[in-house]
Amino acid sequence: MRNKKVVLGVTGGIAAYKACDLTSKLIQSGAHVKVVMTKSALEFVSPLTFQALSRNPVHTAVFDEKDPQKIAHIDLADWADIVIIAPATANLIGKLSNGLGDDMLTTILLATKAPVYIAPAMNVNMYAHPAIKANMEQLAAWGYNFIEPQAGFLACGWIGKGRLEEPQTIIDAISTHMQRDLLLTGKHVLISAGPTREKVDPVRFFTNRSSGKMGFAFAEVAAQLGATVTIVSGPVSLRSKHPSINRVDVTTAEEMYEAMHHHFHAADIVIKAAAVADYRPKKIYDEKMKKQPGDLHIEMIRTKDILQSLGAQKKHQFLVGFAAETENPIENGKGKLERKNLDAIVVNDVKMKGAGFAGDTNVVTYIDKTMQTTEIPLASKHEIAEKVFEKIIYTLNQGEK
Repeated sequence: MRNKKVVLGVTGGIAAYKACDLTSKLIQSGAHVKVVMTKSALEFVSPLTFQALSRNPVHTAVFDEKDPQKIAHIDLADWADIVIIAPATANLIGKLSNGLGDDMLTTILLATKAPVYIAPAMNVNMYAHPAIKANMEQLAAWGYNFIEPQAGFLACGWIGKGRLEEPQTIIDAISTHMQRDLLLTGKHVLISAGPTREKVDPVRFFTNRSSGKMGFAFAEVAAQLGATVTIVSGPVSLRSKHPSINRVDVTTAEEMYEAMHHHFHAADIVIKAAAVADYRPKKIYDEKMKKQPGDLHIEMIRTKDILQSLGAQKKHQFLVGFAAETENPIENGKGKLERKNLDAIVVNDVKMKGAGFAGDTNVVTYIDKTMQTTEIPLASKHEIAEKVFEKIIYTLNQGEK
């Protein structure tokens, strides 16, 4: 944190007193700190306290323009290397997730290009409310960073998750994240996600159960690590909201083949998480097929193997495949790794509880080019993506590609 310029936003909760200690510890770590307080925060702590600790004026009102040569909230937004909100109330999180700027702090948050770290503190039931969860998910998708609260005895008398994390832990978490955040800067990550649809007639198609959640988790994590991301997605209801993610929508296996090859040469890391159809109908009917007596037979032909063709062409790219298996997953995954000239493969047994399509969790095994296996136990798909990128980055840093 040495020589970092920190804007510390303090909102109106009982945990505001901890922001005093956070200010002191930031100063001790070598940071330059300017404190911004909301109107409600003034009910808990005096601005004079933060002024004495930070050795800088404290900002409390958006229209209090002390220097006519500068617009205060824009000046602070541009000045900051880091913005920390501690404590962050439900009200502040709600305002920010809806793009509202009605005071000094929210206008700074809307104007700044600096990374923002949000440390919530509130009643356990408020923290669990669907609206709060949705607001935090929206902010996380936009690239805001959260430092989760502790569980314990709360000022309201409840016991549960909602206590502001300790000041030193907040600083340590931000320092660690800032180091990690640089790991994929300057890299282009190409990801495929979701299913494909192979048309039979104007109303019918063949597809599979892929939801795209795993591929989109990879895209979000890659963007958070500083990469420029292109995600080629089959038809899914998910949305990529991070500004560093470029989405390319496709429907058929042939369209995904073309899109992946179009972006492949500019990519540094390629993760093929899509569930692409292996076969498509040989004949596509222009009109809806009518029900006929007896059985129906549809002749199917092979689609192009995207992963194998990418493996045959790769030069500098680090190519990762997926293998969704129902039997002998490790053996089949290793065979696919060799046949398709991959640098790594992520294998999962879709019959396992918590793994497979549509769900929010997964259980996988990561296998690298040396056939070393790493089991990643049941976790959210976002956490799985983080673990896989840790393995990829480690390999790249070791020069093992």
